[in-house]
Amino acid sequence: MKSKENIVFLGMMGSGKSSIGSLVSKKLKLKFFDIDRYIEKELDMKISKFFKEKGEKIFREIEEKITLSILKKERIVIALGGGAFLNKNIRNEILSNHLSIWLKWDSEILIKRIKNSPQRPLAYNASLNELNKLIKSRSTVYSLAAKKVNCNNLTKTQIVNKVIEIYENKKNNN
Repeated sequence: MKSKENIVFLGMMGSGKSSIGSLVSKKLKLKFFDIDRYIEKELDMKISKFFKEKGEKIFREIEEKITLSILKKERIVIALGGGAFLNKNIRNEILSNHLSIWLKWDSEILIKRIKNSPQRPLAYNASLNELNKLIKSRSTVYSLAAKKVNCNNLTKTQIVNKVIEIYENKKNNN
């Protein structure tokens, strides 16, 4: 693996990018960046509140700028926001220069985790049909990731171990 290459977690909101990313970074002794938390700190505001007050378009512009600047760092673990990988500039940078890992779950599990969550502006008050459509459309883009971990029947520890195995194999094959 190229030494500057970062591990980037992507997937739907509620897929565990932040918790798994944090655990992987601790095990590998690498710095961890949760993009959503970083953005909230920069804005001094919760993303859900920002969405309500300023809208998704402005949020996505800020998300792109911050994400691309963090991706310039080396040997770190990153948890993207659920929609960040949909951005072509972010996606191209990640696919070209970093190890991308999609934390994939069945729709039913994700919906249970995110439905009516006030912290998740796109899921809050969304119908089952709307959530299924969102998951399906995003999954098409997430499937471009270098690696995919099917998480449905795995514990957090098993997911972390699987990710570390992917990372070690990639590192040893470069």
